[in-house]
Amino acid sequence: MNLFSAQNQEFTGRHIGPNAKDTKEMLSTIGVADMEELIGRTVPGAIRMDHRLNLPEALSEAEYLRILKDISLKNKVYKSYIGQGYYDTHTPSVILRNIFENPGWYTQYTPYQAEISQGRLESLLNYQTMVSDLTGLPIANASLLDEATAGAEAMHMFFGALNKDHDKPERPKFFVDNEIFPQTKDVIATRATPIGVELVYGDYKTATIDSTYFGAVVQYPNDKGSVEDYRGFINKVHDAGGYVAMATDLLALTLLTSPGELGADAAFGSAQRFGVPLGYGGPHAAFFSVKEDFKRFIPGRIIGISVDAQGHRALRMALQTREQHIKREKATSNICTAQALLANMAAMYAVYHGPDGLKDIAKRVTVLAQTLANQLKEQGYSIVSESFFDTIVVKVSDAAAIKAKAEAAQINFRYFADNTLVGISLDETTTTSDLFNVLAVFANNEEPVSFDIDHNQVLSNIGTTLTRTSPFLTHPLFNTHHSETQMMRYIKMLENKDLSLNTSMISLGSCTMKLNAATEMMPLSWVHWSKMHPFAPNNQAEGYLQIVNELSKYLCEITAFDACSLQPNSGAQGEYAGLLTIKAYHESRNEGHRNVMLIPISAHGTNPASAVMVGYKVVVVKALENGYIDVEDLKAKAAQHAANLAGIMVTYPSTYGVYEESIKEITNIVHQHGGQVYMDGANMNAQVGLTAPGLIGADVCHLNLHKTFAIPHGGGGPGMGPICVRQHLAPFLPSHVVNTNGKDGHAVSAAPFGSASILLISYAYIRMLGPVGTRKSTEYAILNANYMRSRLQNDFDILYTGSGGTCAHEFIVDLRPFKKSAEIEAEDVAKRLMDYGFHAPTMSFPVPGTIMIEPTESEDKGELDRFCEALLSIREEIRAIEEGRADKADNPLKNAPHTQFVITADEWSHKYSRQQAAFPLHWVKHNKFWPSVARVNNTVGDRNLICTCEPVSSYMEVEEA
Repeated sequence: MNLFSAQNQEFTGRHIGPNAKDTKEMLSTIGVADMEELIGRTVPGAIRMDHRLNLPEALSEAEYLRILKDISLKNKVYKSYIGQGYYDTHTPSVILRNIFENPGWYTQYTPYQAEISQGRLESLLNYQTMVSDLTGLPIANASLLDEATAGAEAMHMFFGALNKDHDKPERPKFFVDNEIFPQTKDVIATRATPIGVELVYGDYKTATIDSTYFGAVVQYPNDKGSVEDYRGFINKVHDAGGYVAMATDLLALTLLTSPGELGADAAFGSAQRFGVPLGYGGPHAAFFSVKEDFKRFIPGRIIGISVDAQGHRALRMALQTREQHIKREKATSNICTAQALLANMAAMYAVYHGPDGLKDIAKRVTVLAQTLANQLKEQGYSIVSESFFDTIVVKVSDAAAIKAKAEAAQINFRYFADNTLVGISLDETTTTSDLFNVLAVFANNEEPVSFDIDHNQVLSNIGTTLTRTSPFLTHPLFNTHHSETQMMRYIKMLENKDLSLNTSMISLGSCTMKLNAATEMMPLSWVHWSKMHPFAPNNQAEGYLQIVNELSKYLCEITAFDACSLQPNSGAQGEYAGLLTIKAYHESRNEGHRNVMLIPISAHGTNPASAVMVGYKVVVVKALENGYIDVEDLKAKAAQHAANLAGIMVTYPSTYGVYEESIKEITNIVHQHGGQVYMDGANMNAQVGLTAPGLIGADVCHLNLHKTFAIPHGGGGPGMGPICVRQHLAPFLPSHVVNTNGKDGHAVSAAPFGSASILLISYAYIRMLGPVGTRKSTEYAILNANYMRSRLQNDFDILYTGSGGTCAHEFIVDLRPFKKSAEIEAEDVAKRLMDYGFHAPTMSFPVPGTIMIEPTESEDKGELDRFCEALLSIREEIRAIEEGRADKADNPLKNAPHTQFVITADEWSHKYSRQQAAFPLHWVKHNKFWPSVARVNNTVGDRNLICTCEPVSSYMEVEEA
């Protein structure tokens, strides 16, 4: 390789941690001669890929950025007034630089280890408080995927609340008002059909609601921009025993009476316009709030307030027993990720502007909308709605002529199917100059456009009956950090409380916390990617469509499949979409009766939850002692259910971290009995370039782009879960009501390509690694895991290995023996790791009382050694308890983690030293990460659920206690 061609391989060396010298030492520790021997002992030969991936050759970082800049310029960033739930916004620079572009925020993991997640937990609590205040409902979650899926979640929640027997619902009907966003209707329809919900569409003003209805959904302001008073309708639904969900807009709610005050049971929508870029559809945080009655049924995560071991205030995820990983097939939702990073941006937007600033923004928008409406009326046009916030719909004789004139002026409006209506949605970025340009499109070209704005005018376009009078965001937090200095320090203070990838490795099994390279991330801030409206005409989005087409092609090559949908915007959403394709395929063959889904007992918690959401009956397949799927049990159950077998959901390598040699036999058995094979792509980081779902016999798989393909986890989201399928399933991939392939709807997400802007990250990952680097990443993920396994196996029991004595890219360490020998639980080890500066591996999944370690390919040997040394040191601490040299109750593990306040307290009464507590190994003191709270008491928080910011007096009470 010459000097210049070598430059294109440099990114591979920057993405993969171990160098050549380290690699040699690690292979020696494992006991293999070279990488090929390791892979040969690990990946069964029968499923090995016999060719190099047909991907473009690797690019240098500089060359990639140059190429991507050229692609970005194919996007035409017109001024968009399309609205429909997506609005341009000003992201405050202090938030853009310190959160959106900051790895201290975007590389955090989901806050399952609360003691080292207090910063993002506080920000998410702020988000919940903001949503609760603005919607007027007491319980809010920490975000959902997008507005449309949030609407579907509301429907599902109401359905479950009033229909205990889902197979024979007493109340099967759900009323959908005609004037909700089309994409929300579409996703609701997709979700309703499999579970037997009967959707009834109509005008809420004339709807007849009886006891066969479990609920209804309306929009406020509605699809045409009209602000409607739904109080009478809500009372009508309540009188019939049903519930009402209201789609709404947070900025509008600063001026409008809240849904809670109108009587709604749930409110949902998108927080995108609170400082989150459009990004051609996402990622954006959806909000969701409910009455107190639904606190144990609300989907997604709730951040709650509890106390730590020292009695101090501490935050954590509340009511975890609601979640899919606990309830599995009884779960009411399969949500396992959210949009935490984007929710944090929206929360900070509210903190920065405060209630008065938000209200001023809203007033500016609505004053401009009112001015525009008045001017259009003066020109002789009619406006569909007299009461509106930011959106007006204009009656015209020829919308096509308006469109031609608008696009010539680089303006996008919304056009309705009948060619007589034009929608105009204004936003925070709209200026008086923009208004001149808009009016010019509608003018006769003979007289100059002119208008005056009365800055003090009464907002007659809203009306007094729905004008908000209740206060919101009264907590001091939203009324303090309004200077940039204050805001910067507040963001930094929270960041310092959180462990992220810029602190140390996060070795979570099945979660693949690898490098999120800066070059992959930078373009997300570029205007030609960030400012694109998802419903802009395709000829304005040629850059995005090029990325979509090329990335789809690359993912098909990697999976050995034929077609791809990038629409699902989370892994669980991908599971759901994949199962829907299987269901639609069977129905197309007049085999809609196939409703049994086989799921191994070791499967991810979302698998059974997703299957139930598609209307399938779950039949569990046993596992053998070595963690493999019990093939004999599979044969028996496939034969037993052959007439109704829809398929199997299988993870490969298994969640036990093993490549099962029987995988082809497993897929063959299912196919022989008429089923399809769904492969969960959570462990795809152990397949790329070495094998593929298509080679193994799968028919469909989803890909967690936030795992294998380097999209960051963002503190609990965003995620992306595209699905790839064989040719026979391609006709049944998700479609969309806007800008797709002309098929009917059946969308699974609000935007045609899900969270489109973050597809750039995975595109960059593939383009800069190329065919050699992507395979090498898989090999090093296997190398790093086996190196750690080899270092730990003499002191810990490693539960499962393959026939060659190796693991895949992750492995399970059994901690259960220590409960008997030293009264030490897996949780104690997890919390003690914090004192060494590490996030715990995945705890008690898939086997209770264990930890599952996945180092990824991005960690260097030095970091792997430090983590191993930490675990080995903890093993010695356990041994001290076992041998009576340390107290079973008062020891470093039971009291972990140790905060700075505990270590520096005047009194120290423990039977071990401060040095051992805080600096157990010599290198810890050089880069000490201090947990900001001691071990959190989950029980207290669940017994006394508080999920919004408390009044200041409560802080004083905690301190006094």
